Amino acid sequence: MKKNIMKVNLSKDAKYNLITIAAIIVVYAMCQIMIAAGMMSYLMKGLLVPFCYYSILAVSLNLTVGILGELSLGQAGFMCIGAFASAFFSKCTINLIPNTFIRFTLAIFVGALAAAIFGMFIGVAVLRLRGDYLAIVTLAFGEIIKNVLNTIFVGYDSKGFHFSLKDAASLKLQGDGTLIINGPQGITSTPQDTNFTVSTLLLIATFIIVANLINSRSGRAIMAIRDNRIAAEAMGIDVTKFRILAFTITAALAGVAGVLYAHNISSLNATPKNFGYNMSIMILVFVVLGGIGNIRGSIIASVILTLLPEYLRFLQDYRMLIYAIVLIIMMILNWNPTCIAWRKKYSLGSIFRKKTQGEV
Repeated sequence: MKKNIMKVNLSKDAKYNLITIAAIIVVYAMCQIMIAAGMMSYLMKGLLVPFCYYSILAVSLNLTVGILGELSLGQAGFMCIGAFASAFFSKCTINLIPNTFIRFTLAIFVGALAAAIFGMFIGVAVLRLRGDYLAIVTLAFGEIIKNVLNTIFVGYDSKGFHFSLKDAASLKLQGDGTLIINGPQGITSTPQDTNFTVSTLLLIATFIIVANLINSRSGRAIMAIRDNRIAAEAMGIDVTKFRILAFTITAALAGVAGVLYAHNISSLNATPKNFGYNMSIMILVFVVLGGIGNIRGSIIASVILTLLPEYLRFLQDYRMLIYAIVLIIMMILNWNPTCIAWRKKYSLGSIFRKKTQGEV
């Protein structure tokens, strides 16, 4: 009996994941058809890649917030690390590795690895912190990363790499030297290797990684820690190990989103607008609005809340006011028990079941 129940649950999870992946592929195909037919606006074309990296950020953060049950506000910091590490790599190897596919693939691994290392360190450093204290520490981490990158000057010439915390002139580069990181101005002329196809593939890969982790033994251990940490420890679950694992995977996937971001623009700098406090809060809003622990919901919320402000620009001063009102309405519809019951009652599935039962 238990084996049959396990098989049913596994089949439901597999069906849910396959439907989500199929929906992403269908949307991708529709967008490509619209682009080929000239039916998509310039604004919408520019939002296709942001849809993907914001979705990756939301899905990865849901692993920490929804599955582990810890409030983290360091997503912008991990994204910043991945963006700068990959942009630095691409800028240094643009002449050594002329093949765009190989260089960009390596840049993705570099950005993910750099962010994962920092995520592991943060996971170790905050082992005894939970709730608001953890949120404050991770938020401070993101601000530290942003401010440190704004003070670094890096260049290289025939003598090797040069570092400075003063200004670009103190690097004393030779005639053949190249300035890579220019303090507050960041990294300029980054190869724009990101495209919608690569971004979609990485989004699907992110979804598969997180979904498989949730349904694995490690995922069940992480959820057990979320539900009752003391009981999980009593059952022999290594809380330290799985907490660090969740932070590391979350950071690595945020680093991948940073790689897409860095290679989608020509100039990368660590400004508050790009990697500040508001970015972390915005990603958290995606997770909460889409449903804590709901991976598909995170993707849907990311797309809607990225698209909405852009299409409200014609309202000028009232744009963010209406955006906030829509957020509140969507939150009520998503979380209010009465609204949840109403949605279940009038959903397509329930209506179809009623008609089928009536026919019988």
